Amino acid sequence: MPVAEAGKRGSSNNRREEALQLGRPEGHRAMGVSGARLHELLAAGRLGVLLMGPGNFFAPELDKHGYQALYKKRTTEVYTGVPDAIDGCATFFRRDKFSHVKKYEVEFNKAAQSLTDAIIPVAQRRVALSRLIKDNVALIVVLEAKFGNHGTDNPGKRQLLCVANTHVNVHQDLKDVKLWEVQTLLKGLEKIAVSADIPMLVCGDFNSVPGSSPHGLLAMGKVDQLHPDLAIDPLGILRPASKLTHQLPLVSAYSSFARMVGVGYDLEHQRRRMDPATNEPLFTNCTRDFTGTVDYIFYTADSLTVESLLELLDEKKSDDDTLGCA
Repeated sequence: MPVAEAGKRGSSNNRREEALQLGRPEGHRAMGVSGARLHELLAAGRLGVLLMGPGNFFAPELDKHGYQALYKKRTTEVYTGVPDAIDGCATFFRRDKFSHVKKYEVEFNKAAQSLTDAIIPVAQRRVALSRLIKDNVALIVVLEAKFGNHGTDNPGKRQLLCVANTHVNVHQDLKDVKLWEVQTLLKGLEKIAVSADIPMLVCGDFNSVPGSSPHGLLAMGKVDQLHPDLAIDPLGILRPASKLTHQLPLVSAYSSFARMVGVGYDLEHQRRRMDPATNEPLFTNCTRDFTGTVDYIFYTADSLTVESLLELLDEKKSDDDTLGCA
């Protein structure tokens, strides 16, 4: 069953197309895509689930293609520069392919309030909250395949998919807050994983480059206790560093590229658009001020496998498709 994640989260950032296709033995498949390819894939009916933000701007067009929308807007409404667009997260799914089972809305502001109440002295809570509260959210959706995806080993088992979508919009100087938000999301997903045997996709704009502590936590399940990001922790919210772990078997989709042989596209062409040091795309964001990778698609490797990746763009191609450097 095709699933997609679109990395374009507002008019201020121009995003390079990034795409993949995941496979589950029973037939679940997933792709991530943004930009020029989106309309083509929608028109062809190839996408079962689409994640993006701001979502209400795209809703009318997606509704025409048979998609139902689930939204979570930021705690404080943020003007994005796009008419009728509210910043946040949106997950769209094909009505004929999936049914909505459950939705979890994560408000990091509420988590920040609980955290400060628990560990910060009363006299310091106002200052702590001013640092922690950034109005960011995450949307976690559990979907069930309607037909055609039931496994042969257990035909009576429901085919569920948990899809997490977030935008960690935190200033680069607040590395502690950024890492804490990612850890908070992962702990919530761990609780879902314990309660149900369910494959997961964790997607979004994490505003974190490869090698950063949030990326390491997502990809490796832990943060190196000597990581320089941990030196910035004035509130003590990351201590002890040994607690910065999770048990989800997450793998970045593009890190599987090296194992993909004979999947129907030019491997060397794709390789030139990958960073060999990080096994991630060279860039997912291209603006006047920054070109690099901050958007990711992670999947649970014990229940999903990568079948193929769609072609990455280079900067020139991004510019030609109006997704390039602004």
